[in-house]
Parts: sequence; C-alpha cells; structure tokens
Amino acid sequence: MKKLFSILAIAGLFVLSTNTVNANANALVSNLSSTVATATIVIQDETPAEEMAEDKGFTQVLKEQFIQGGAGFMGIVLLCLILGLAVAIERIIYLNMASTNTDKLKQQVEDALASGGVEAAKEVCRNTRGPVASIYYQGLDRAGEGIESAEKAVIAYGGVQMGQLEKNVSWLSLFIAIAPMLGFMGTVIGMIQAFQKISAVGNLSASLIAGDIQVALLTTVFGLITAIILQIFYNYIIAKIDGIVNDMEDSSITLIDMLVDHKK
Repeated sequence: MKKLFSILAIAGLFVLSTNTVNANANALVSNLSSTVATATIVIQDETPAEEMAEDKGFTQVLKEQFIQGGAGFMGIVLLCLILGLAVAIERIIYLNMASTNTDKLKQQVEDALASGGVEAAKEVCRNTRGPVASIYYQGLDRAGEGIESAEKAVIAYGGVQMGQLEKNVSWLSLFIAIAPMLGFMGTVIGMIQAFQKISAVGNLSASLIAGDIQVALLTTVFGLITAIILQIFYNYIIAKIDGIVNDMEDSSITLIDMLVDHKK
C-alpha cells in the first residue's frame, strides 16, 4: 500500500508540474503573439508615411521648398532663370542654324570659281546659310575691285557676323551674376528678420526664428541652382561661338587664296 501511495503521489506531482509548464508555455506564447501583433500594427502605421515620403518626387519636393522660400526673392530668382533659359535656347538655335560644313562649302566655291567664275561662286554662297557663306559672298562681291578690297570686305563683314553670334550673350552672363546675389540678399534679409524677432521677444527660441532662417537658406540655394544651370548653357554657347569664329577666320584666309589663284 505504501508503494501504491508513493506511486500515486509521484504521478500527481508529475501531472501538476506538467500543467504548470504548459501554463507557462501558453503564457509565453500568448505574450509573443501580442508582441508580434503590436509590432505589426506599428509597422502598418508607419508604412504609409514611408510610402508617402517615397512617392514624393524631386519635382514635388522642389515645388514645396520653393513655396516655403517665399514669393518675394524666389519669384525674382525664378524670373532670372526663365529669362536666362529663353536667351540660352534662342542662342543655341541660332548657332546651330549658323553652323555649316565649311570644308564642303570651300570645295563648292572653289569648283564654281574654276567652272563658272565669280558669279557662279556667289550663287553657291547665296544658296548656303551661315556666316561663313555670307563672308564668302561679301569677298566675292568685291573681287572685281581687287584683292585688297575683297580682303577688307571680308574682315569688316566678319566683325559684323561675330557681333550677331554674340548677340544677347551678355544678358545671359548678367542673369548668372544676379541670381546668386539675389539669393544672398534674401539670406541677409531673413537673418535680419530673425534677429529682430529675437530682440523683440528677449530670448533665443529655435521655433521663433526657424522660419526666417529657412527662407534665408532656401533663397541662397535656389539662387545658386539658377546660376549653375545658366552657367552650363553659357559655357556651351561660348564654345559654339568660338568654333564658328575659328571657321570664319580660316575660311577668310582660304577665300583670299582662292581669289588670288583665280586672278592668276
């Protein structure tokens, strides 16, 4: 009987300990489940904000920052950008239309001089666009007055064509200089307003002057961005003008040589 009672006591203790372990395990599982559910809710709550931040493109962010910068100086900087781009696009179109295949034109003029004389060469120049063809035409038109007259006409008309190529480029350089200056002016004015608020209130509060400082920095940033964009177009235009001018000078020398050979 004692052995039976002992066996029953051990069995009872085993069952009791098993139930305790199961209860602890169930409690642990329940705690883990609630923790996972809470984390899932937090992630779901944060995901739309992250997706909204990712959905905002560069254009939208730029627009918001521009609006926050204020309509005063930001509008003037934007006007400089628009006018500068208009001048740059107009000059690029003009210079591309003024560019010609000078080697092909030289050969055509030389062949026309050899076969049909000066009038045939002038007809070739009339049918070709660009400053090089115009210079050729002016030199051929004065060829009957002598080589020196033709040379003077070429030099004089070359200066006129160079002025046409560089037309309105000075305005582009002006906008490049003004845009960052306006940005810096907006920065100075924003800082002055911030310090005026500090002196009026009597204490330094970040929330009090944050708006003015933000406006000040944004005007500087947009002024520099405008200057950088216009500077790229300006350098391209200057390089294009230099190339055309070099072609004009080389073609002028070639034309005089062709006229000398034709006279002989």
